[in-house]
Amino acid sequence: MDCLYKNPNAPIESRIQDLLSRMTLQEKIGQMTQIDRRVASPSAIRHLSIGSILSAGGGGPFEKATTSDWINMTDGFQQAALRSRLGIPLLYGTDAVHGNNNVYGATVFPHNSGLGATRDAELVRRIGVATALEVRACGAQFTFAPCVAVCKDPRWGRCYESYSEDTEIVRKMTSIVTGLQGQPPQGHPKGYPFVAGRENVVACAKHFVGDGGTNKGINEGNTVASYDELERIHMAPYLDCICQGVCTIMASYSSWNGRQLHSDHFLLTQVLKEKLGFKGFVISDSEALDRLSQPYGSNYRNCILLSVNAGIDMVMVPFRYKLFIEDLTYLVESGKIPIARIDDAVERILRVKFVAGVFEYPLTDRSLLDTVGCKLHRELAREAVRKSLVLLKNGKDPRKPFLPLNRNAVRILVTGTHADNLGYQCGGWTATWHGASGRITIGTTILEALKAAVGDKTELVYKQCPPADTFATQEFSFAIVAVGEEPYAETAGDNSELPIPFNGTELISSVADKVPTLVILISGRPLVLEPWLLEKIDGLVAAWLPGSEGEGIADVLFGDYEFQGKLPMTWFKRVEQLPMHSGENSNDPLFPFGFGLTSNNQKVSE
Repeated sequence: MDCLYKNPNAPIESRIQDLLSRMTLQEKIGQMTQIDRRVASPSAIRHLSIGSILSAGGGGPFEKATTSDWINMTDGFQQAALRSRLGIPLLYGTDAVHGNNNVYGATVFPHNSGLGATRDAELVRRIGVATALEVRACGAQFTFAPCVAVCKDPRWGRCYESYSEDTEIVRKMTSIVTGLQGQPPQGHPKGYPFVAGRENVVACAKHFVGDGGTNKGINEGNTVASYDELERIHMAPYLDCICQGVCTIMASYSSWNGRQLHSDHFLLTQVLKEKLGFKGFVISDSEALDRLSQPYGSNYRNCILLSVNAGIDMVMVPFRYKLFIEDLTYLVESGKIPIARIDDAVERILRVKFVAGVFEYPLTDRSLLDTVGCKLHRELAREAVRKSLVLLKNGKDPRKPFLPLNRNAVRILVTGTHADNLGYQCGGWTATWHGASGRITIGTTILEALKAAVGDKTELVYKQCPPADTFATQEFSFAIVAVGEEPYAETAGDNSELPIPFNGTELISSVADKVPTLVILISGRPLVLEPWLLEKIDGLVAAWLPGSEGEGIADVLFGDYEFQGKLPMTWFKRVEQLPMHSGENSNDPLFPFGFGLTSNNQKVSE
């Protein structure tokens, strides 16, 4: 072959250097640019040599687009890239953070807080395998996952994206990287990116570093910690990801001791790249340079200077890419950003592209189409739901357990805002960025699962908010009340009070006054549970944000499977106690970290 970089049998590092030697400055800067699919045009992709496109939360071709629609979109963009002068393929990125959640009909797994409750690293690895298949089936090769934040305060709006307040559990759950990318062979060089094949994706560990430790849980806030604390608590999971060959790492919007991560040369270059030996590329968060500009006035060019020199390799622009390219070009041509820094960034990006095999297989493998939302993956999600459920109370008298429920009861009342709402069940990052109410994807609600689980002789009565005469006209064996949080993402989820929304406490209380009551709490984090309310109810299950497969809840409630989940974070009594976690101020919790009961009121064993 005339071009070494096109030879799949040549060593990757040789291919990188050959291609780099052929590239103009404009083509190099294009590779460092990631743009949103809404502003991507075939002309821009081709003539600017754009390196990556993303579909942000909900960023499909249109609402409820099918898998085929996604393929047509992604392959169309890719074909434009292949027509560029050097034919460098795109990396197409998507926020597949609990399954390929942007795609209508894809399997939606529990969010990370629920997976942390399972303590099951192999389960999480298998979820990574399934997610990778469903992402590749839609034409993307790059997911902005996993989030390996260690959440120290549930007031944080991204708490549900964290597996646990405990660093060791988060480290254990980094097994999802191997699921997404594949298992590196023995002797694979530490820090060198790895992707096994066309059924795997490029993963992204995020958000480097300390995003879960900000003061008062404020999203994009400031983490106050010594370097030793930062390394021991928040950086440790990145070591595990790097050892598994993670291809990319995303910088955090947040700050460390007042220093914004996107401009921190010490952490991004001296620590991550040099000390930890990371050989993949560092990507910015979305429009992070715009946010960085806030303390520096309106000087966007200076923000580019600070971030790229600090060690950001690919910039998620995502909209004003023309200005970004223009300003970065000026900074290089004026000598303010050394060409060596640009070459290093492009080498890292090309390394990931070669490792991921997109030069050889740039277009979608349509044979994977049937994996999206397939029965096997939905069964896996159902298993994950079962294992994530944490039983917090089982009977007013521990000697007389309330669960498992009698599926042959004469009449059961099902009520609450979350009993028959698939969108609430899935939470944020589902169909859209913040998520939404209603039938936003394909799946099974809690109510539908309960109907399927009870016997023919059982009457199941559903009233989202029971009218006052409900109990006067009908007798119920017991009630199941499903309440919780409405969907949210990032800063919109920051909450300093953490009540049960939609008057959830009042609904629980009114039902529990009339009939024995099981409460299913759908939330991404612990919420305020008043002591008097706990005394009233007969059972309490923390179901987290279980995703699309509500059957997993019914499986355990009726005793087909045992409860085995354990709290991934400390459950506080009052918000005034926060931050409250296993390493700080943990003497008087409502439920301690690791708590969970079985149906016979024994503690779940390790």
